[in-house]
Amino acid sequence: MTSGPATRDLVMGCAQAVRAAVTRHTREGRQRRVHGDSPGGDAQFDVDEVAERAVWDHLTAHTDQPLAVYTEHHGLRHTGADPEVLLVVDPIDGTRPMSAALEMATVSIAVAPLTGRTPTLGDVTAAHVLELRSGGWMYADDTLPEPLHHHGYDWPLPRLSTTRDLTRMFWSIEFNGHPMRLMTDAYEHLVDASANTGGVFVFNSASFSLTRIVTGQLDAYVDVGNRILRDHPQTEAEFRRAGRGGILHLFPYDIAASVYLADRAGVVVTDAYGAPLDPMPLLAIDPASQRSCVAASTPDLHRALLDTIRWDLRNQATTGGHR
Repeated sequence: MTSGPATRDLVMGCAQAVRAAVTRHTREGRQRRVHGDSPGGDAQFDVDEVAERAVWDHLTAHTDQPLAVYTEHHGLRHTGADPEVLLVVDPIDGTRPMSAALEMATVSIAVAPLTGRTPTLGDVTAAHVLELRSGGWMYADDTLPEPLHHHGYDWPLPRLSTTRDLTRMFWSIEFNGHPMRLMTDAYEHLVDASANTGGVFVFNSASFSLTRIVTGQLDAYVDVGNRILRDHPQTEAEFRRAGRGGILHLFPYDIAASVYLADRAGVVVTDAYGAPLDPMPLLAIDPASQRSCVAASTPDLHRALLDTIRWDLRNQATTGGHR
């Protein structure tokens, strides 16, 4: 059961259960309390606990098949012995927007077989992303002849833009756990060039950003923190300061489902080196296993981003991480 109707019903039911639980909690007005950190180091809000519990309760109640379930806060758990199916779930991708009652938050679920070797993003066979505020959703699996199923949008999907001009692009960037100085060095010129004749957004949700390219609302999404760290190891202290001690780049639960959906929709999605994300391990969150991402609606725009982002760090850090 890694694709097909049974998979679809299980993951879509799980996402709806999360939405229902989070909606009830949000109406109580208590969704901004922080209760420690996830294993990866990201702050966990009380709404995250509600969503995590809804995932587990639904999966344990609605299938007799043993599952391996990996979630942001609890890591890997099994619902039974010897599971053959893995679900990688981010119960809320976009906790901060959700805590502010904004629309940029999703439930993200990717499905992959467990075959005895380490599963990677390239093994994903089904994926579902549900928007928590609007209820709009996308689903796809390897058995579908069409790119994806969807509901709640005002036009058929996918609807990719044809934008190739960096000055005209509508794009999103990431700052959580990313030192502002380093990100400014990397693409302040692109922000300046596109902020008026295009649009620049910070959504704090990779799955929301990637699926906005599928809907045609965005032309591109960029998270380059992991490449900056790999190219310039001396920046690690700055990344850890911004991440309160942790390295907070893209984890597998952040992007496994949305990359699968975007790829099926025709979006060009790679890491910040231009390499496929398929080798990304699904069950590891250490800094070496985290990734960067550059995604665009057209190959030309994707190449222009890779060629134009500044990778050389014009302003080197001094002691304390200040200029």
